[in-house]
Amino acid sequence: MFRRAVLSLSTRAIRTPVPCSVARGGASQVRSLAQTTFYLPDPADRSQDVHNRGNLQLSKIVATIGPTSEQEEPLRLVTDAGMRIMRLNFSHATKEEVELRITNLALAQKALQPPGTLEMQDVRALLLDTKGPEIRSGKLAHDESGHATVTLQQGQRIELFNDASRQQQSGSTEQALYIDYPGLHRCLHPSMKVLLDDGAITLTVQSVNVEAATVSCVVDNAGELRSRAGVNLPLADTSDLPAMSDKDKQDIKYGMTMDIDYVAASFVQTAEGVNEIRGYIQQCAQELGWDDSHPLPLIISKIETAGALQHFDAILAASDGIMVARGDLGVEIPLTQVTNAQKEMVAACNAVGKPVIVATQMLESMAKSPRPTRAEVSDVTNAIYDGADCVMLSGETAKGKFPTEAVRTMNEIILAAERYTTSGALGHSYHRPAFVGPKTADSAVAKAAVTASVERDCAAILVLTQHGSLPPLVSAYRPRVPIFAFCPTPKLARQLQVYRGIHPIVDSTLTDGNDCKRPEQAVQEAKDMGLLQSGDEVVVVSMDGTTATMKIAIVS
Repeated sequence: MFRRAVLSLSTRAIRTPVPCSVARGGASQVRSLAQTTFYLPDPADRSQDVHNRGNLQLSKIVATIGPTSEQEEPLRLVTDAGMRIMRLNFSHATKEEVELRITNLALAQKALQPPGTLEMQDVRALLLDTKGPEIRSGKLAHDESGHATVTLQQGQRIELFNDASRQQQSGSTEQALYIDYPGLHRCLHPSMKVLLDDGAITLTVQSVNVEAATVSCVVDNAGELRSRAGVNLPLADTSDLPAMSDKDKQDIKYGMTMDIDYVAASFVQTAEGVNEIRGYIQQCAQELGWDDSHPLPLIISKIETAGALQHFDAILAASDGIMVARGDLGVEIPLTQVTNAQKEMVAACNAVGKPVIVATQMLESMAKSPRPTRAEVSDVTNAIYDGADCVMLSGETAKGKFPTEAVRTMNEIILAAERYTTSGALGHSYHRPAFVGPKTADSAVAKAAVTASVERDCAAILVLTQHGSLPPLVSAYRPRVPIFAFCPTPKLARQLQVYRGIHPIVDSTLTDGNDCKRPEQAVQEAKDMGLLQSGDEVVVVSMDGTTATMKIAIVS
């Protein structure tokens, strides 16, 4: 018979042997099971205290803003609940909707800004998510309303074609379906799969007629097919797809006129595609008259195809960050492999110090319910354990019934997970960051700052930066406490939001050659904002000319 120890909520950790009586052959044996540690937060722990001031989670929340959250008051509530980056989904949003959301975000930030302080955590960033070079089926014949469907029966044959003139003349039917990918007949081979409507209908390729540019398939499972359904070609080489559609180019240039901070590039296949997008961004900057001092949007490559996984290392090297887009990825590869791929990608990003966002269906049930499922809580928690810089909400905040509750819940999950990891409960190995920085003086100072913050049990790390290179280095070494990054412009502050632990503070008095004389003032300003308290010990990193310096200060 097992006897459970009663846990006292006033203690931080409990180690208790649980006796177990085992009767064998008439004799009773009592053996002690392995000791188990139960972690409970310790309110006297200084690092936990500063961690909770202002809900300063280390990993950030990206929230998609849509019809249910775009108005001023709902957006203010979502922002106040913990959204750090606003995602603008250009697959659905119009320019008018985007402008409304950006305007209302500015109003929300102004409403949340405490009077008489420097701008701080109410600096929120903008992420433009492109539609991407998708593959879609054709419009169904006689579909005047745009809502018609046809039924595909299991076992029936269907021909796929990519002749646009044929589609224009006769449309698509349950016997012949147009696919808007010119390379369709070159990339498919017998026994390969074609997935329609996000995988709802699966086809198996029977034969390919290269001359006629048609593909004969059999339907694996019955389903209703609509016009312009999404098409996935798992394991097919679709690297000849353009990196950007014409719509993507228009959206990126428009987004740059709105001063967006990141471009989330959909359906990235190769490093060459990332470089093409970067070249286009540079071209747009020239056309818009930006000078070299104006930061360009960072490129966050979305990994959502099997082909992107095959070229992941090169894509990572060419990108500023990665988004683990589990929705389409779960259609392209077996669902059982998505979690493994997520962990591998997050670890790879951590190793090179680039930010990574884990996305899709994280709290999906909260689109309809005010409470998440236990599995969703576990999903978000494990993304934090993996090392994600950001976790993302999609439909939960864009069109769900409980956008504020979804952000608040995700914030609470992040804080709980981070308290657990910083407690040491996962073991010492968790706190050894995978990042191996470049052999530079700045990297050495960043590493030393994080080491000092742990050994001295500091409440925070303050970084004074003119150009923004130091805070990401400090973040890459994964400190347990917040990084308050003082920077001269809102643009630079916004672009630092995607990095774990960095809470930017806009200080326009930071100018070239002026970083080194402000550490004491920065500490005082952080105290005035309520981020630090008298007696707190902090690490301050600043620049003296071209040399990074570090000092430990006690808040007076």
